[in-house]
Amino acid sequence: MRPEPRTFVATADQSGLTVLAALRQWLPGASWSSVRKLLSDRQIAVNGSLCLDEARRIRPGETVTLCDSQLRPPPCKSDVRIVWLDQDVIVVDKPSGMITLRHASERNWAEGKKRRQPALDDLIPELIARHEGISAGGKRRPAAIFSVHRIDRDTSGLVVFARNAKARDGLIGQFKKHAIERTYLAIAGGTVAARAHRSFLVDDRGDGKRGSTTNPGEGQLAITHVRPLERFDGFTLVECRLETGRTHQIRIHLSEAGNPVYGDIKYGPSGSPLAASNGPSPRLALHASTLGFRQPTSAELLRFDSPLPPDFLAILDYFRRRPGK
Repeated sequence: MRPEPRTFVATADQSGLTVLAALRQWLPGASWSSVRKLLSDRQIAVNGSLCLDEARRIRPGETVTLCDSQLRPPPCKSDVRIVWLDQDVIVVDKPSGMITLRHASERNWAEGKKRRQPALDDLIPELIARHEGISAGGKRRPAAIFSVHRIDRDTSGLVVFARNAKARDGLIGQFKKHAIERTYLAIAGGTVAARAHRSFLVDDRGDGKRGSTTNPGEGQLAITHVRPLERFDGFTLVECRLETGRTHQIRIHLSEAGNPVYGDIKYGPSGSPLAASNGPSPRLALHASTLGFRQPTSAELLRFDSPLPPDFLAILDYFRRRPGK
């Protein structure tokens, strides 16, 4: 018998409990084996993302969702595509559902546990070794990589890593000067007009979420240029060009304008825990489609485009076919 879908919000009293212990509180009479089976059957999501870690501890305000069917399995190494590789940089196409960088608290996890929900930075050295023809049993040390930016777990698209310290410093310098070209495609709610969003973002706007502030002297400047591409009944496909690159910048700007990104459970409307409206996919409809920068050594302009992945295209096709477009 399928469980009834339900979403729970952790309270201060549940802070620090494991997901399984909290579920036993929320589901009176549930045994350890029954809640453990829900986890292994991919029917538990924390903050909208699949949870497979029995030891995952929750914080106040986090949501834990009991789903009535299996969630998609986490992406793996074969879902990551190398777009460009040279002696200084690697550009990859990241799938939705994979974190860019593993949290410091998880870096000492056993390899088996890491592979159940891999992080992109875990996989990059393996991808480089495979591309350069180095066998897994070779004596060469794993390739060094340096993070210079990231995209959200549920955002898909282009990410660049540096392969040495000089390249890292060069790319970070380009990011600081806003010299990196970054364009995203998103499906946003409502009728979106062309405009430049300019605000100052703070870590906590008063409800525990990042957002814009009007307090003088506070926050980091964030500028997003938005252009509508295609309109549907109640939604718009938009192009978002980043002038700055703050955490959750596009999602915040669109949400604060009344046009939340489809599938955004953090800044979108309340309701379904996995999608902003009824539709074919629970993924966030945000894709890093264009990335351009100067090669750190040669200064050659490199520019890459990523096609929309199948799960994003499924959402787009759904809106194109829906009556009322």
